[in-house]
Amino acid sequence: MRFSVGFGKRAAVCVLSAFLLSVTVSQHTAVPAPSDRGEAESVPFTERYRAVQHGGIARAANSVITCGEAVVITAPACADVQRNGAGGRSGQYEMTYIDIDSDRNTYNSSSAELRLPEGSRVSYARLYWGANLRVGEQKDPADNDRVLIAEPGGNYKEIRADSLIGHRDAGTHQGFSASADITELVRWSEPGAWTVAQLNVAMGNSDMGAWGGWTLVVAYENPAEPLRELVLWDGFESVDGPSQDVVITVDGLAVTPGAQGSAGVVGYHGERTANGHGLTVRDTGGGDAVVRHRALDSTIADHGRPVTTRDPAHLNTLGYDSNVLDIRQALTAGPGELELRFTGGSRPYQLGAVFLQADAAARE
Repeated sequence: MRFSVGFGKRAAVCVLSAFLLSVTVSQHTAVPAPSDRGEAESVPFTERYRAVQHGGIARAANSVITCGEAVVITAPACADVQRNGAGGRSGQYEMTYIDIDSDRNTYNSSSAELRLPEGSRVSYARLYWGANLRVGEQKDPADNDRVLIAEPGGNYKEIRADSLIGHRDAGTHQGFSASADITELVRWSEPGAWTVAQLNVAMGNSDMGAWGGWTLVVAYENPAEPLRELVLWDGFESVDGPSQDVVITVDGLAVTPGAQGSAGVVGYHGERTANGHGLTVRDTGGGDAVVRHRALDSTIADHGRPVTTRDPAHLNTLGYDSNVLDIRQALTAGPGELELRFTGGSRPYQLGAVFLQADAAARE
């Protein structure tokens, strides 16, 4: 895999599900905390997981902050933004925490269902979370490395980031992205909705707005599923405008010609009304097939369909994206290499994770 950031170039991506269930929690069970991994303004994208196996990648995701009272007279009503996906942006509202649980010790929480095909075994699971720390209030970055998570029917456990945290102070906002390996927790859990709480996010109003959310990415094995290439990358890179692209080059693939495939992206500050925020996936291994998508637009969606199996299931997530995109058009020749290029527009955005699954050619 090759990764680059530069003028005239860009990068990042996300795939699969979420649900509607409030988990009542009161006991906070701590897990062993890793040593301090530190923070950096930019974290280059690197490959976190790769496999060729019968199975796929699934995900559960949700935001943890939403609109309150509008502060701009032309802004759509908050209810229209949440229920109908109207094109408001977070800078037009007093932003307030989402908090679905009954635990007085948490100030934000949301849930989403993780759906795996029957008979699946979890190969790898990673939780990503991130937010803006500077809005009407300023949050302490010292809490970027921790979050609470409750498996279906379970109690909250504290999760600590296990690798370098991306934390960018841009003056007008402070975005961060963190992650942790929670494979064993997911592998032995029951099916259902996962709840994440106490994500470090600021509320209030500023022109840049407030955003924050989480995504659980799960690679799984299942003998009834097609043989697939599965790849997950993560980092923290900002696409600040039309002069800078972020590019991820995925090599070493053996994709079958005419394959089915998807790319997933976890990102921050993608706006429904902003221009740009595009993703181009190109076959650079000998073919010339290209597919283009709007990559970040404040949605949690699979192939353009909103994921509603989450609580709350707001259609406009006001700056948090966890999207799975169809890339079949770039796979027609069975590429051995793909370029994923993220381009900017009228407003900056940040990338936290990218994943890919594609039907693989049979191995000897």
